[in-house]
Amino acid sequence: MFQDTKAFSGFSVDDIAKAKEFYGGTLGLRVSEENGMLFLNLGGGGTVLLYPKDNHRPADFTVLNFPVDDIDKTVDALTALGVTFERYPDFDADAKGIVREQGEGMPSIAWFKDPAGNVLSVLTEPS
Repeated sequence: MFQDTKAFSGFSVDDIAKAKEFYGGTLGLRVSEENGMLFLNLGGGGTVLLYPKDNHRPADFTVLNFPVDDIDKTVDALTALGVTFERYPDFDADAKGIVREQGEGMPSIAWFKDPAGNVLSVLTEPS
């Protein structure tokens, strides 16, 4: 039924202007606004819709993952831009906040939040 449908994902934020600055400025994504909503234009043609919600509650799970070639370099660059990396009790993160490969087939991953408190990650596939 949906095999040829161009699907997209979306999640809420509490402030479109702050989201635009973070996703467009800090993360360097191509963003566009339409009808009070923000569109993240991802590599490969994907799109994510960010919509304002007055009673926004941040997602307590990862809503968007960014695969990167060099997780250390990416985490260092984001940290220099003021991004703080999360640490979760069930995962053993290093000093940078990176959870290194936790077993065969598991990526190295580091979680962080957008200004609305939604959880994002950078990750790299294990070598």
